[in-house]
Amino acid sequence: MKIIVCAKQVPDTNEVKIDPVKNTLIRDGVPSILNPDDANALEAALTVKDANPGTTVSVISMGPPQAMYMLRECIAMGADDAYLLSSRAFGGADTCATSTTLAAGIKKIGDYDIIFSGRQAIDGDTAQVGPQMGQRLGLPVVTYVQKVRELKEGSVIVERQLEDGYEVVEVPTPAVLTCVKELNEPRYMSVAGIIHACEDSPITVWDENDVELAPEQCGLTASPTKVLKSFTPPPKGKGEMLSGTVDEMAKALVGRLNEKHII
Repeated sequence: MKIIVCAKQVPDTNEVKIDPVKNTLIRDGVPSILNPDDANALEAALTVKDANPGTTVSVISMGPPQAMYMLRECIAMGADDAYLLSSRAFGGADTCATSTTLAAGIKKIGDYDIIFSGRQAIDGDTAQVGPQMGQRLGLPVVTYVQKVRELKEGSVIVERQLEDGYEVVEVPTPAVLTCVKELNEPRYMSVAGIIHACEDSPITVWDENDVELAPEQCGLTASPTKVLKSFTPPPKGKGEMLSGTVDEMAKALVGRLNEKHII
């Protein structure tokens, strides 16, 4: 069995700050990490690999050259090989152009049974790339996968997360499955895996020519979405804590509301 995992290197949102003047992200000094939902997707692929000898797991990503560090982490966790789609032509891509580029890279890899990806990336939160990629590849897509129940000959049975429960879906393979964090707990890199990733695992790098994309099919040129600015909302005022008995706090609350002419 051949599994492909789509992964993205993202800024650690716990460290991201906004320039109050320019209203843009301050990226200097912000560490980059493997997108959390993609880590769950990789763990799902590695779990299938552990249970099915002979299975191989390839990781593909689109990004700048420094994304190779993230791909080596994926190999250190247990992936067999990795591919990086990297070119200035890919810069400025929105979800539409990103899914086109990833689909082109996956077509070049070829021979796959399941494509795992995260539900969404924490730097965009669109949850669009996985489904769009499946559409470009002509594959069935199941989103919000919270459990892989069974792999059968020619199909896979999964649980799809809903707001108030889940539904069981059987879908023919090859297929695209987007994963949520409830699916699993990603494993850590092993020492042997780190050594293997750093010394014995070259990462294949492709540009637009390698995946047969014209300049107008990728990057900013092929992106209908335009982001005007990013900003954080102004901080709220400090809250006031009331103390005393229930009757005393209720009376104090009514008094505060009267003062503000709310009631």
